[in-house]
Parts: sequence; structure tokens; C-alpha cells
Amino acid sequence: MNKKKIFFILILLVLIISIIFIFFNKKTAKVFKIGNNMTSQQIVEYILNISSYEANIEVEIETNKNSNKYIINQKYASPNLNSQEIIEPSNIKGVKIIRNGDNLKVENSNLSLATLFENYNYISDNCLDLSSFIEDYKNQDSSEYIEEENQIIMKTQNPNNKYRMYKSLYIDKQTHNPTKLEIKDNNQKTMVYILYNEVKINSVDKDNILAFELYNLVSNV
Repeated sequence: MNKKKIFFILILLVLIISIIFIFFNKKTAKVFKIGNNMTSQQIVEYILNISSYEANIEVEIETNKNSNKYIINQKYASPNLNSQEIIEPSNIKGVKIIRNGDNLKVENSNLSLATLFENYNYISDNCLDLSSFIEDYKNQDSSEYIEEENQIIMKTQNPNNKYRMYKSLYIDKQTHNPTKLEIKDNNQKTMVYILYNEVKINSVDKDNILAFELYNLVSNV
């Protein structure tokens, strides 16, 4: 084979490789573009199909007596494993409530469990979990979403619970992450207000939540 033929073959190979590279590069760019330009319906479906998340949240809870504020680190892994670790206030800092289906465990608490659940009943309730909202949204016929310029508001109602009848989850259209959750009673009074400071979706492993084996809580708390 003479030098001209070898040179021609090399040129042909370079052209073929260049065409292949350009093709796959354009295909990858197209997929990335689609992923960052989801429709509102796609964003809603994305939220409804979350398999895990970790979030740092600020919570304000209204009761008949007063208003309480908390900073909480939440973790969730499908189908029913979640934990809440209290960062603030300082008097219950470090309290971690872990729920695995019907099993419930409280870790590192200097308070008696009776005191904890009597004075901080919302903290032990899963109404603060994003997964709880998702289940309500899926199961209630009244669920709907509305669009605004930069956000989507997912709404659902539970007529059987007058204290938490209305729930609204706000989603950022650009990041696709929740920004806040409002829970209102039958009189449209805000009972729970959650601000999502940081959210990581589909990034939590069950082992990251369970550092030890869960056991059933004593029934007569």
C-alpha cells in the first residue's frame, strides 16, 4: 500500500470519528436541554415520583396557645422510612425521630417521650414530611396544580382533617425543587409553614438514615 492510500485512509478515519463525535455531542446536548426545560406537568410528575430526599427546613407551627419555630433536618427514603433531626431550638437540639413504617424511635433525647409528644406533637407527626404531602396529593380527588411565572403550586384538600384540611406545595420552575409548604385548617388559617432552605432529591440511601436497627417504641408512651 502506497503512502497516498494510507494518507487517504487516515483522513477518512478522522472524518468518520469527527462525525460520530458531533452526532453524540448534539444528542447529549439535546437530552440536557430537555431535562432543564421540563413542562409544568413533568415537574409535578417528578415531585410525585421522588424516591428519596434530604432537606433543611424552617418550620413555624401555630397552636391554640402559641407559635413555635424549628429548624429541622429531614431525610426520606421510599417507601416509608424517614427521620427528623432537630437543629433548633436549643432545648431539644439533637432529638432525632425515626419512622420506619409503623415503627417509631426517638434517639438522643433528654426529655421523656411523654413530654416530647405532649409539647411537640407536630414534630412527631409525619405531616411535616414532604412524602406525606405527596401521598395526600396522589390520594385526593381534589388535587390540582396552578402555574405562576416562576413557580408551580400543587394543592390538595383533606376534608376529613379540619386542622390540616388544605395543603399547598410551591415548586421552583427552574430548580424543580420545593420552596415552601403551607398547611391550613378548615378556616384557611395557616397552622404549619415550612420553608425549604436546601433540598437534595433522589440522593439519600436507606443506610444513610438507619445507622442502627429500628425497634418498636413502647406502646404505652
